[in-house]
Amino acid sequence: MRILITGGAGMLGRKLAERLARDGAIGVTPVAELTLADVVEPTVPAGAAFDVATRVADVSVPGVADDLVAGRPDIVFHLAAIPSGGAEADFDGGYRVNLDGVRLLLEAIRAQGYGYVPRVVFSSTIAVFGAPFPDAIDDTFHLTPLTCYGSQKAMGELLLNDYTRRGLVDGVGIRLPTVCVRPGTPNAAASGFFSNIIREPLNGLEAVLPVADDVRHAHASPRATVDNLVHAAGIDGGLLGDRRCLTMPSLSVTVAEQIEALREVAGDAAVARIRREPDATIERIVSGWPRRFDTARADALGFRAETSFREIIEVYVEDEIGGVLP
Repeated sequence: MRILITGGAGMLGRKLAERLARDGAIGVTPVAELTLADVVEPTVPAGAAFDVATRVADVSVPGVADDLVAGRPDIVFHLAAIPSGGAEADFDGGYRVNLDGVRLLLEAIRAQGYGYVPRVVFSSTIAVFGAPFPDAIDDTFHLTPLTCYGSQKAMGELLLNDYTRRGLVDGVGIRLPTVCVRPGTPNAAASGFFSNIIREPLNGLEAVLPVADDVRHAHASPRATVDNLVHAAGIDGGLLGDRRCLTMPSLSVTVAEQIEALREVAGDAAVARIRREPDATIERIVSGWPRRFDTARADALGFRAETSFREIIEVYVEDEIGGVLP
């Protein structure tokens, strides 16, 4: 099996590559070759028993995707994107990467012809939904995004469905909740503070909270997210019918519940490192996001997420800081 990951230098791309290197297979099919592509040089995962190639490549540039799929990968994970805050700040860049990048990739696959129909796993987002919301959103709720990022991802979902309907790709789109707790440093995502207020205090640093404590949001850990990406690669597409995109399981909690879970794990000293500093732009973006989901469809298909925020924090401690609090 040959696999291509766009956005291979990002956090999820790196963790997905590490997972593939560790498992050596998707289901019962061994991985023979992995290509990691991104606008910066991706890192080769340690311990891979298969060939790994890295490419510095921007799929939103015409012709680049054609080169990436020339080897006819069996599975394409399309993770490359400009995140929510960045897409809102850079209108042109967001549409170029988040919309044109998807279209050019799908067109490059179509141009291969000769019966080439790879599984394409597209990372979408819960931001494809916009207020007003019911108490819990299921997969039949209409897509009315209220951000550039959500709009771009919704368009990508429509493209994935249409190219799949025409038999040009075998697409599976998974709408990711906010991935928390993200390792590393803050990024341009408007949702970044959800991770910042946990990660930074755990590492002895101050974190800024730009929204009120009663803000509710849906989360899953990086570990659960990678599990779901791998599961999407191997699932029987026929089980999805004509609706090839589905919302992933998540844990819905308030910021206050996040903070209380942090207190349980790391004590009052960690919580004291959170500084409240309201940001009207972030508050406006987050207010237009959904808060709770009915993911019965994804649950029945074997996708999963954590069931407590303490579990999410413990995943971060185990996976990112060696299982020991500083």
